[in-house]
Amino acid sequence: MRQIPRILSIAVITVRIAIAQGPAKQPTQSPASQRPLQTVTPQTYPIQQIRAGELRFSSQCGFCHGRDAAGGETGPDLTRSKLVTEDNRGDKIGPVVRSGRPQQGMPAFSLNDADLRAIVAFIHDQKTKAEALGGGRRSVEDADLATGDAAAGRLYFNGAGGCSACHSATGNLAGIASRYHGLDLLLRMLYPGGRPTPAPPEALSAHFDQLGKYTDDDMHNVYAYLVTLK
Repeated sequence: MRQIPRILSIAVITVRIAIAQGPAKQPTQSPASQRPLQTVTPQTYPIQQIRAGELRFSSQCGFCHGRDAAGGETGPDLTRSKLVTEDNRGDKIGPVVRSGRPQQGMPAFSLNDADLRAIVAFIHDQKTKAEALGGGRRSVEDADLATGDAAAGRLYFNGAGGCSACHSATGNLAGIASRYHGLDLLLRMLYPGGRPTPAPPEALSAHFDQLGKYTDDDMHNVYAYLVTLK
């Protein structure tokens, strides 16, 4: 019985410490374990438009955002994007697609109105599914990237792109496709340092500037050409 006061004293001290420290911190949840934000303006699209957008998105955007728009290793999960959440039939998605975000590694894309509307339809359809089912980030598969024309990429590399001024298929790029594959190869093409950076070293500034010059076809074609350099 003599031990009871001592036990109570320890209990009181413990409670006082807990009060002083405040509420216990909850473990941080992974974004992929949380439900996406609900779309501000719910919208539906014809199935034909969604399917057309799926094909276009896969070839133009899948190399960063994944073919399902649920995110890749470099591009964010668009089904959890605040911009997509607030978008109403492309009023926010459209300007970003057409202007790009070079500082964040996203080039501008030249799309006609029909293709852009189809991509918007697909993104919103994927977001609607994600809101109902949840989901997480996925890796980018090589098939996401294999949409270019190697011959056209070689012409661009040696011509309009100006790549051959610093690089050579038989010199510093010899065997590059044996050293890097898929997304790693694309990253080396866009960012020789391997990752996007808002302030590249002077020696790499030409690659940074090129992000604002590439068309979507140019990017895929040059990548297809680099794949042949084994």
